[in-house]
Amino acid sequence: MNAAHIGASGGDISGMKDMGEASGPLLRVGGVTKLYGGRVGCRDVSFDLWPGEVMGIVGESGSGKSTLLSCLAGHLAPDQGRVIYGGRDTVAMAETERRHLGRTDWAFVHQNPRDGLRMGVSAGGNVGERLMAVGARHYGAIRETAEDWLGRVEIDPGRIDDRPRQFSGGMQQRLQIARNLVTGPKLVFMDEPTGGLDVSVQARLLDLLRGLVRRMGLSAVIVTHDLAVVRLLADRLMVMKGGNVVESGLTDQVLDDPRHAYTQLLVSSVLQV
Repeated sequence: MNAAHIGASGGDISGMKDMGEASGPLLRVGGVTKLYGGRVGCRDVSFDLWPGEVMGIVGESGSGKSTLLSCLAGHLAPDQGRVIYGGRDTVAMAETERRHLGRTDWAFVHQNPRDGLRMGVSAGGNVGERLMAVGARHYGAIRETAEDWLGRVEIDPGRIDDRPRQFSGGMQQRLQIARNLVTGPKLVFMDEPTGGLDVSVQARLLDLLRGLVRRMGLSAVIVTHDLAVVRLLADRLMVMKGGNVVESGLTDQVLDDPRHAYTQLLVSSVLQV
């Protein structure tokens, strides 16, 4: 694997992942349910995600959105249901196979960037590790690609040897995004990617994410409580309450003409702020 080619092509590693994108949904989710004793984490969630599509999942704290995301990404085993990727049920996969997917086809952006970065490794090393996971071995090419991606996420490439703990929270999140996207994953899971950041930092990060998602043609599932985030990034939207999906549809349609009382409450509460 030539890391310089990865950087120059915007993360194209299609040669390693030849799944037919035009043949059907990228991800098929059927009846996913997760229970915590007598409490419902998420219940009977089903949807298809198509190549290049961004699905937003919104709801208040405890609505089940983060539980659902963890089940989709293989971090939690659902009690029922199927998650089909590339014709295979990832729920039934061996742990080693799911880990391989997480290093190649999939990526996961955590709310707290410290959960997605190695804080004792340099910025360039964090990006380089992901490249090496898909076969890159030439040090010079890896470093060149890492510098390129630091620039793409608005981090001074001159700070390639600095460690993430020397960065601000917003910079750490941008570094986590670079680490995840450098290999051009087919599917990105994002858990509150702008959570905990100042409003001005959030705006810059959202603008950056929107540009990267569109330019790279990424498919993504984004969990957030912030309707402004899904308004900007998501093509379709699911609203969750008490572990159940209470409304779904095109993002603008759901937000501009909410049908369920809970969605109406969410939208009106934002408008009143």
